[in-house]
Parts: sequence; structure tokens; C-alpha cells
Amino acid sequence: MTTGRFKLARYETMGVDAVLADTTHSFGRHIHNQFGLGIILRGAQKSLSGRGVVEASAGDVITVNPDEVHDGSPVGHQGRSWKMLYFDQGALNAAIHDLTEGRITAGELSYPVINDRVAANRFLALFQTVKNSSGVSRQGADSEIEMREHLLILLSRLFDHLPCERMGSIPATMELVRTRIDDAPADNVLLEELAVLAGVSQFQLIRGFKRLTGLTPHAYLVQRRLHHARIMISKGITLSECAYAAGFADQSHMTRLFVRAYGFSPGNYANAVV
Repeated sequence: MTTGRFKLARYETMGVDAVLADTTHSFGRHIHNQFGLGIILRGAQKSLSGRGVVEASAGDVITVNPDEVHDGSPVGHQGRSWKMLYFDQGALNAAIHDLTEGRITAGELSYPVINDRVAANRFLALFQTVKNSSGVSRQGADSEIEMREHLLILLSRLFDHLPCERMGSIPATMELVRTRIDDAPADNVLLEELAVLAGVSQFQLIRGFKRLTGLTPHAYLVQRRLHHARIMISKGITLSECAYAAGFADQSHMTRLFVRAYGFSPGNYANAVV
């Protein structure tokens, strides 16, 4: 639904609303019953928050807690634009519970404005993943694992009360996860399933797996699928068949990731095979 210069979409299965806004409107004091995570894309705004009046400008990550009174008005006359994800309390509290290894079941975002380029980029990736989750059933599990990774890593930068990092050795069960992905890269696997297999929390899984492989589980899954697709392409299998057999939603999905990884398209690769 679009209202004025606002675009809104509800993703019921994820428990999240996505908002894209570009406006000079000044909002009166109000509350949401959701957690809000967002980023200022252009311009700047001043707003009331749980920590008093704050100002956010382009590139800043912004947050709001459920039932927190806030408002918002532009700084200057050009307005501002932003992207925002509003998470149902259960959805975000579940992530906080996992992030803190069960120590905290309901949390609070401490800072209404955060200047953190890594967090900003992670939010933009999360927003895009949420947008991409609709309309393609084959991508359902892929969207879940990718969104969960982005959300947990983003929260780890925003949330104050995280457990201390346990460096130690990499759990041996991480190899079970790698083997699970290697054996069936086309499967629609969930992050929760992999965490259960490894016997760790989902956030521990992301940390441990990245220390083992240099990639998050989702990024590693994509690379294994691309490798599988290259083998099939080299055998003369059609690109559409390769895309489906490798676990991609469709040929265009495979092509986009193929070009991003290798710099040339699957079609170019097929033509180069002799």
C-alpha cells in the first residue's frame, strides 16, 4: 500500500513491516507496539526518544522500542528519507534471546541513533532481504536464513548486554554443519535446523561457522550452490535446469549471484566450455 510519499509492506510470516519514506512531514508524539530499526538515507531529522531529544542524519541507524513515546521533524527545509523495519515484539525478542544465549528473553535497544557504517550496511542488506522474501516460494527458506543472519549480526552491534565472546577452539560440530550443506546444497535449509545440528544457538552458529570457513552459513550455502551449478553447466545441462537443480529460485536468481561471484554470466561460462 502506498500513501503519499510512504511505501508500506507487511510480511506476516516474518512478523515485520517495511516502510520507505521521503517527506517533510513533522510527526506528533506517538508510540508503536513494535521494535523499529531503520536508517536515514537523505537529510536529517530531530526526534524525541527514550533518551531525550536526538538528531540523526544520512547514514545513521535509528531505533525505537515498543511503546516508547517519540516524534520526528526534519532538520532544514528539504525533508528527509528513511527506511524502517518494524518487528513484532515476539520476532525480535526471539532473536535477542538467541543472541544472549538465553540470558535475556525480552530486551531494549539502548541507543536511538547509532553512527556505525557496518551496522548501516547490515541494515540495508536486511531490508533488501525482507523485500525479496515475498512472491517466490522457492526462496522462502533462503530468505529466512539470510534474514536471520543479517538480523542477529545487526543486533550484536546495537544491543548492549551481549555475552562475552568465547574465543577458544571452533566447536567440532561446525564440521557437521559444513557437511550438511556440502552434501545437499540445493536443500531449503533453515538456520534453526543448522543450529540444532551443531548443538549451539543460532548466533553461536554464525560466529563459529564463520571462524571455520570465513563465511556465514548462508554465504557458504550460496557458494556451494554456485560451485554445483558450474559443474552442471560444464556438462552441457541447460541453464534453467542448472538453476533449479542447484537450489536457486530461478535462472535470473542464479545469474545475478553468478555474476556477482565470478564477474561473468552463466551463459558466458557455458559458451567458454570446450
